[in-house]
Amino acid sequence: MDSWALMAFFNNEPAAAQVEKILLRADSASEKLLMTVINWGEIYYSIMRGASQEVAEHYAREIHALPIELVPVKEDLALVREAAVFKASKRLAYADAFAAGLAKLRNAELVTGDRDFVKVEKDIKVLWLK
Repeated sequence: MDSWALMAFFNNEPAAAQVEKILLRADSASEKLLMTVINWGEIYYSIMRGASQEVAEHYAREIHALPIELVPVKEDLALVREAAVFKASKRLAYADAFAAGLAKLRNAELVTGDRDFVKVEKDIKVLWLK
């Protein structure tokens, strides 16, 4: 899951209903969605910058309660390498490169509405939010 998807959900943007369905489906199936800690950090700093650290902490607790597994990058050089390749070859933002790298390594579908991921549609599966 890309940070774009959760930000749309938290901000009640048009894609929020789609994200909610994905979250509910994962929860009812007792499955975890994947998100890198880099993308979690992107959410945290975006909320902190736009509101406050207290609000960022509130949403950090919200994420913790969702069916999302935070994937660390500690010692996972395969993930870091894949992100670096996407950053260099596709010119993705660094956090986006981690989301794409995780999707590729786990053969997972990336949930996003961020049009920058058009650059990697041939490399990974993308579930586009509207």
